[in-house]
Amino acid sequence: MTAHASVLSDDLSPLALRHAFAQHPSGIAALCAVIDGRPQGIVASSFTVGVSLDPPLVMFAVQKTSRTWPIVSEASRIGVSILASEHQGVCQQIASRDGDRFAGLALETNDAGSLFLRDASLWLETSVEQQIEAGDHYVVLLRVHGHSTHPSQARPLLFHNSGFTTLAEPAFAH
Repeated sequence: MTAHASVLSDDLSPLALRHAFAQHPSGIAALCAVIDGRPQGIVASSFTVGVSLDPPLVMFAVQKTSRTWPIVSEASRIGVSILASEHQGVCQQIASRDGDRFAGLALETNDAGSLFLRDASLWLETSVEQQIEAGDHYVVLLRVHGHSTHPSQARPLLFHNSGFTTLAEPAFAH
């Protein structure tokens, strides 16, 4: 076994953990629904696909202090849109605490009330399967009822090192 020069930190303060967790890149999803005739939604950088294939489940984590999740979680169907690099402004707009968070956005909905963002690479129609308390967050399992892929040239929008980024264009050997 090789000795390492770095030492594990025992600083588990929220600020230190936020910095540590920021080293792991993650995709971003918008979870949206039409509720009482109005669009509602949140963004999540903790979204995970493939939790289970039978039954089809995905998951994400949301802060217990979220004002919007209690509203969205009551929807019979929630649309999940996996965001692309051109959605950075959209992500910030939906995550905003002020103003009309859906003004000017290209949206699509269905009869079940799921709300989707156009030009997302993946749409999932979901419903809340289970919500589990996990410290200062809830871990939410969503059952998938339908999906639609929209492959494009756009790169996925990633959250890494407390900021937005995208994948680099792959270099091909000639």
